[in-house]
Amino acid sequence: MNSYTDYTSPGTQFAFDVNTNPIFKKDPYNYLNLLSVKQLNTLTNLSLLDIFLSKGNVVEPHYHQNAAELVYCISGAAEISLLNPFTKQLLQFNVVPGQVVNIPQGWWHYEIATLDNTHLLAIFDAPVPDVIYGSDILRLTPSNVLAYTYCLDEAKLKNTLAPLTDTVVLGPPNGCSYNPVHAQTAHKQSVNQAPVEHQAANQKYGHHHRTQQY
Repeated sequence: MNSYTDYTSPGTQFAFDVNTNPIFKKDPYNYLNLLSVKQLNTLTNLSLLDIFLSKGNVVEPHYHQNAAELVYCISGAAEISLLNPFTKQLLQFNVVPGQVVNIPQGWWHYEIATLDNTHLLAIFDAPVPDVIYGSDILRLTPSNVLAYTYCLDEAKLKNTLAPLTDTVVLGPPNGCSYNPVHAQTAHKQSVNQAPVEHQAANQKYGHHHRTQQY
């Protein structure tokens, strides 16, 4: 309990309709709703993101520098991937309703819907989750710095990144012909792509540009 909250105040809030706070909408089937302390002032170290995706849509690679995240699959199916910064291993989990994936604070991750009508609930241990998106890192870092640092052709790099004119959030952009589901999940599973109930038995655990809020 937050000792600084005045629970006798007439402005104290105990309920909220998350459907009334959309923070990003790609189309009628792909959008995000948020609940944070800004909408419900009795929350302490808790917030959530309501995620709706159709097949092939992805919550772009990103990380939360101030919160861990627990992703629960309500309906549909998704591939949730996270990069373990200690082992340099990309962990990929295929989830269906009732299954969860825990993403530690500051870990790079993304979610791809593998079925239509996918509904995920992301729960954070912070009153307002901060986020840094991959598209912002790529488009806001000067191309000459990226080219010099990684020994890349700057002209080709600038041409490749030219379509990134804003934060993507939910990809791929409308009109893109690339199918991330086919590239990432179709017809094959690696050891780290097993369903979560199988992967849990095999997983070994070891001995974090522009910052924005949702």
